Amino acid sequence: MIWFRSILYWLLVVLITPLFTLIAIAILPLPPITRNRIIRLWSVILLKWLHITCGLKFKVEGAENIPAEPMMIMCKHQSAWETMALQLIFPPQVWVMKRELLKMPFFGWALATTSPIAIDRGQRAQAQRQLMEQGKDRLAKGLWIVIFPEGTRIKPGERGQYKQGGARLAKDLNVPIVPVAMNSGEFWPKNSFLKWPGEITVRIGAPIRPEDKNSLALMQEVEGWIEGQMEEITGRGPCYKKA
Repeated sequence: MIWFRSILYWLLVVLITPLFTLIAIAILPLPPITRNRIIRLWSVILLKWLHITCGLKFKVEGAENIPAEPMMIMCKHQSAWETMALQLIFPPQVWVMKRELLKMPFFGWALATTSPIAIDRGQRAQAQRQLMEQGKDRLAKGLWIVIFPEGTRIKPGERGQYKQGGARLAKDLNVPIVPVAMNSGEFWPKNSFLKWPGEITVRIGAPIRPEDKNSLALMQEVEGWIEGQMEEITGRGPCYKKA
């Protein structure tokens, strides 16, 4: 039954992704926030379909911590699920990502129209300058900045290395960081075709301000909050395997 339900979910992904790619290209002349709001309909449709077909829903705790002005989001990354869900939970946003993602057929092409900050990780000095210049530009346009500080998807129950690039950017731009913890990988594992029923928990913390902290201390505070919350919400899903 899980296989059949997952097949139904992926069928819709295959059908609507090329359509939304064409829409994303067609609306390029529009302002970035307007484009973002139109393109996010792709995520709205797929998350509702995910609930209908696979029985996977989510709850948000701490939504009152989301401020009106654009800030930086630092989020635990376990699954592809959060790349859709963050678009529904937070105001219009852009992601900091590796440049190679933009080469993916259809999905990557549509992603390129959302004004992402796509960096070459092999060129660290250039990447940091790009983060600063484009980060300042996106915030000025009213867009939030999303960073996955561990840099890649992490298995449930595991902890990656939190990199300081995002904290340095927050310091340079003097922008607060909103930390986010979630257990999405326990229902939608990394690179898994199958989607398991249940309820993903998303926890949002109060903004952490960069004043009077160096980038290391700032990153440690973000990491401490996220991992502290992960200890509480980990182990609720069917795909969690205790070490």
